[in-house]
Amino acid sequence: MPNTHETPKTQLLVYFIPVIGVFPSLWTLYRRQENREQIAASRLSITLAFTWFLAYFLLATGAETSEFLGLRLLILNSFLTSGYFLVSVWLMLRVIQRKSHRLPGFSRFAERVLGKYLS
Repeated sequence: MPNTHETPKTQLLVYFIPVIGVFPSLWTLYRRQENREQIAASRLSITLAFTWFLAYFLLATGAETSEFLGLRLLILNSFLTSGYFLVSVWLMLRVIQRKSHRLPGFSRFAERVLGKYLS
């Protein structure tokens, strides 16, 4: 989509779909033709998903290798996954309400890290 002043809500909603929204987000950053709002949402979506995946992988690995902490790490992993999905739904609701879809600290982190490599 060419640069416009206002991004359609549905396009931003797609970015925040848990796990699946990473792919359109990556495509948006790869094309480099979108507006600032789309780029910021894409960076946030990718950062959230990558952070969740990395933590999920590390906790699952720890649960497999530790007899004593195994159950505790699996429970923590389920809380982490629930949190990721709830934050994604919350961000989608913010987009629907036309409010800011920035997360304090996390959006800035996404801009610093992904700004260097993906734009």
